[in-house]
Amino acid sequence: MENDDIHRYDLMVEALNEIQAELKTTRLPTPTPAHPTLSQVLAGLGPLPAEALFLGVAYDELPVLLNLHDPLPGPLLITGDPGTGKTALLQTIALAAGQMHSAEQLQFGALTSHPDEWNRIEDVPNNVGVFSLHHRSAEDFILSLASWAHGNKSSKQSILLLLDDLEAVAEMDMEAVQNLRWLLLRGPARRVWPIITLNSHRLDAMAPWLGAFRTRVIGRVQNTEHIRKLGADGAGLRTLSAGVEFTLREGNRWLKFWIPSQG
Repeated sequence: MENDDIHRYDLMVEALNEIQAELKTTRLPTPTPAHPTLSQVLAGLGPLPAEALFLGVAYDELPVLLNLHDPLPGPLLITGDPGTGKTALLQTIALAAGQMHSAEQLQFGALTSHPDEWNRIEDVPNNVGVFSLHHRSAEDFILSLASWAHGNKSSKQSILLLLDDLEAVAEMDMEAVQNLRWLLLRGPARRVWPIITLNSHRLDAMAPWLGAFRTRVIGRVQNTEHIRKLGADGAGLRTLSAGVEFTLREGNRWLKFWIPSQG
């Protein structure tokens, strides 16, 4: 070999050795297993109680349900790092509501900064509207829900308030904020269930609101301080599969569950 060829060969060997060393020390991500669709899951579970709201499936293959007739759990906060599937879980709840309940039993309205992400929800019969958080209609929906809840003492119908991003309340007028606070406090006892998402990076900014949520559904969180603020040490939040897995406290233990695909 000529000197240039030898030099080029040495560089190739050196580069190959570096790649092999990197592969040995790099932990490749575990592929996320494909989950069945929501329709398949619900069909496999069979009839569920009329008051049950579907959240997901635990790893003992039992459904994770919320009893809409029991106000004790209070409003639900869905939190996690960006990209952990908070909106996907909110939409799964909406789609399951449409498959499991008649509109006379259960209705829902969604408040979001991205209405285009909710296109497939608009045709669900239980949907009373997808409202942009940048439009007055979102505040009007909160006011109408509070008015309905104030007068509701006997109706068997339940209504879900699906708010995708708690931080959006900072842009609402005072009347809407006060009515939302009242719904967080009294809504479930009057059959109005706020289910609200929050980016875990914004826990400090929304700290005054967090005490309203007795039930917290948490997706993947990486930051140690955020995990501590959520009271979720030992919940394995770092190991949850983004977009698929969540956990919530059930008594003294953490219940991990997964959500079906929406296909």
